[in-house]
Amino acid sequence: MATPTIAANAYANLARVLENGGAGKGSEPNGQSFASLLKDAVGSVVESGRKSDAQTVAMANGKANVMDVVTAVADTDVAVSTLVSVRDRVIAAYEDIMKMPI
Repeated sequence: MATPTIAANAYANLARVLENGGAGKGSEPNGQSFASLLKDAVGSVVESGRKSDAQTVAMANGKANVMDVVTAVADTDVAVSTLVSVRDRVIAAYEDIMKMPI
């Protein structure tokens, strides 16, 4: 279930991506490469998963609120869903390129 905070974070991350690695900036010396952008995105998803795991363990130990756990799990769900969507689009683009005549 998406909350306004999750949506705001997603929009902020998208704005950061467009700012750092937008169209036409990849060839500039100071532009961020696609590989580093992808590495940052995957690292962000992994970090979100670690936070979710930490909240779950804290909940099991009686040190965390249920709402914190639900929020952390929802954040991780959104991050993983976004990553899977991007992966699917990259694979589709690759397949389209491979179908092009030479």
